[in-house]
Amino acid sequence: DVQKEREPHNYLTKEAIKEKVHLYNSDVTDKLKMTLGSNGIYTGFIKVQLELGRPITVQNHACRVNHNETPFYLPKGWMNTLHISSKNTVREVIEALLKKFLVDDNPAKFALYKRCHKEDQVYMCKLSETEHPLYLRLVAGPKTDVLSFVLREHETGEVLWEAFSLPELQNFLRILDKEEDEQLQVLTRRYAAYRDKLEEALSGVWKPG
Repeated sequence: DVQKEREPHNYLTKEAIKEKVHLYNSDVTDKLKMTLGSNGIYTGFIKVQLELGRPITVQNHACRVNHNETPFYLPKGWMNTLHISSKNTVREVIEALLKKFLVDDNPAKFALYKRCHKEDQVYMCKLSETEHPLYLRLVAGPKTDVLSFVLREHETGEVLWEAFSLPELQNFLRILDKEEDEQLQVLTRRYAAYRDKLEEALSGVWKPG
């Protein structure tokens, strides 16, 4: 299930944060610990899984003078680790991920989700752009099977089409046309096979003389 994150969070006091960071670091097994500053701001790492169904546009630095861009698909399930602070918002995390992969697409096309495991069920909650992912990581602890982050495109009904460039929209149409042709070919072959079997069955039916 995909749900929007609506619950307000009661942020922790400095003493509570200090205790949480200590407990968090004691449970860390991959050396990705959090660091608490004297000003109460803490830094740490989050892992974000990329689940992108549409192609992204990457700047081709070899041809940067001509502003050439290359659309391609990222491998689904690709995991990336970001070092952020407790002040970084979801919007800033999305921008940092795109910058890390040299992606030119508008950050408004994407959304960050948290994946939670509760009572043997998995819930996907879309986070608001003002949410703080490192706070969620701190409260949940370091185990990704309890809480993990996923970057996706906005749902179809939420897509900000005006954020796409004309070449991107034309590329989407080409992809849709290709997928439609492939599906038509699959259906044609399937019904052709059914027809052959039916005709074979009919030809074998005994007819009285």
